[in-house]
Amino acid sequence: MDFRFQSASPASWADVAADALVVVVTSQTQRKLEGALATLLKEAVAQGDFEFKAGRTLYMHRAAGVKAVRLVWVAAADESPKAARAAFAAAFGALKQGGTRHVAVAAAWEAGWQPAQAEALAAAAAEAAYVYRHTKPSAPKPAAWTKITVLGEKAEAKGVQEGLTRGAAISAGVTFARELANRPGNHCTPTVLAEEARALAEEYGLKVEVLDRKAVEKLGMGAFLAVARGSEEPLRFIVLRYDGAPRSKAPIVLVGKGITFDTGGISIKPAAEMDEMKFDMGGAASVLGTFRAIAELKPKLNLVGLIPACENMPDGKAVKPGDVVTSLSGQTIEILNTDAEGRLILCDALTYAERFKPAAVIDIATLTGACVIALGHHRSGLFSPDDELAAALQASGDKALDPCWRMPLDEEYDEALKSNFADVANVGGRAAGSVTAAMFLRKFTGKYRWAHLDIAGSAWKGGPAKGATGRPVPLLTHYLLDTAAAPSRA
Repeated sequence: MDFRFQSASPASWADVAADALVVVVTSQTQRKLEGALATLLKEAVAQGDFEFKAGRTLYMHRAAGVKAVRLVWVAAADESPKAARAAFAAAFGALKQGGTRHVAVAAAWEAGWQPAQAEALAAAAAEAAYVYRHTKPSAPKPAAWTKITVLGEKAEAKGVQEGLTRGAAISAGVTFARELANRPGNHCTPTVLAEEARALAEEYGLKVEVLDRKAVEKLGMGAFLAVARGSEEPLRFIVLRYDGAPRSKAPIVLVGKGITFDTGGISIKPAAEMDEMKFDMGGAASVLGTFRAIAELKPKLNLVGLIPACENMPDGKAVKPGDVVTSLSGQTIEILNTDAEGRLILCDALTYAERFKPAAVIDIATLTGACVIALGHHRSGLFSPDDELAAALQASGDKALDPCWRMPLDEEYDEALKSNFADVANVGGRAAGSVTAAMFLRKFTGKYRWAHLDIAGSAWKGGPAKGATGRPVPLLTHYLLDTAAAPSRA
C-alpha cells in the first residue's frame, strides 16, 4: 500500500483528484472548512443527515463542487490517535465495498496532523483492507485501495511521512502475523512456520537457523520434547536474528510460543471452540510480524527471535499427567496438566536465550484462559519483576494503541507450584492461574531482565468476527524503536 503526503490547504481539499475524499471532523473544528465542503457539511447537519457523534459517517456520491467521485464525512470524538483511528476505520468501512483505489484523507483538526495520527491512519487502512483467503477462495476480494494520500499543511509533511512509514511497516507486520495465525492447523504446521521464517529472512537479509528434533535432543530441551512427543508433526526450534547495531551491543530477545494446534494433550480440552486452538501460535506469529516491521524500519539495535514450535496432541507416546521431565536448565518439572504446555516449551527457550547475553528478554504467549478472565480482550497481561522494563512496555503499548496491564508477581504465588516429586509443578490451582503461570516462567529467567506478555485475550477474536488480531506486534515494535532511540532503556 502506497502512503504519501500532499500539501493542501482546506480551501483546496475539494479540488484534490482522488477516487475518494475522506474528511474527518469534530464539532469543534468544522469551522476550519471552506468553500464547497463547508457548505455541504452545514447542509448535511441542518437536514439531519450527519451528526458530530464519534464514528458517524455520511457518504456522498459526486457531491457538488468536489472533484473526488466519492466523499465520506466521518466524526471523531476528539483529536487523539485513538479517536482518529476509530474515525479512520469507520470511513474505510464506508468505502470497502466500492472500487476506490486512491483515497485522499483530510482532517479539520485545530492542532493539525501529528505523526501518531498518521500512523493510526496507516493501521486503519491496512486492517480494513485485510481479507483472509488462504483456504477460502470464495472470500470477498480485499478492498481496492492501494494508495492513501494525507492532505495537510506543508509544515506537517515530515511528521506525517514519519508516522505513515512507521504505521505502514507495523501494519505489514500485523497483517503477516494475522495471516499466519488465521491458517488452520493443517496449513500452518511447525514445518510451515519454519519455512515462513526462512522466507522472511531471505527477503529482508535476516539470519535464520532452524533446529530439528535431533538438535533439540542434543541440547537437552526435555520440556519442549515432552510436549512434542504426542504429535506426528515434527517440532521446529526457530532462531531469527536482526543485526542492526554493532556486535558489542547486547540484543533484545523475543520468545514466541509456537503451539500450532493445542488439543490439550492427554488433559484434553472440551470440543467446543477447540478449533480456535490454531491461534495458540499467536506468540510465534507476533514475533515473526515484529521482525518484519523491524526489518523494514531498520532501527539501530540487535534483535533475536526464538520460536519453539510443535503441536500438543494425545497419543500413545504423549506425556501423561504426573510425568516428570528435565528442562534445559536442569530443573525437573512435574507435569500435572498436559494442557499447560505453553510454559513447558517456553521454559526451554528462555534458558536457551541466556547464550545471547541479552539486554532484555520478552516472551509472548497465548498462555492462560485465566488472563482472559482477569483482563478480557482489550489489554494483554504484562508480568515482569523489573519496574523499568514493565513501565517501558506499558508506555509503548499505550503509544501503539495496543495496551497491556501489569499483573503481580509476589513471591507468595510460588507456593502453588510446589511439587513432592520434582523441583516445580507446571500448574497450581485455579486461583490466579495467569500469575502462577508467569511465576513458573520466572524460574527460568534469573540471568537477565525479563517480561512476559500473556496475549490469550488479545491475540484473536471469537464469534462472528473470529480471526487473529496480530497483537502485540504494534506494542513490541514501538518498544524496540523506543529502545533503539534511547539505548539506556534496554
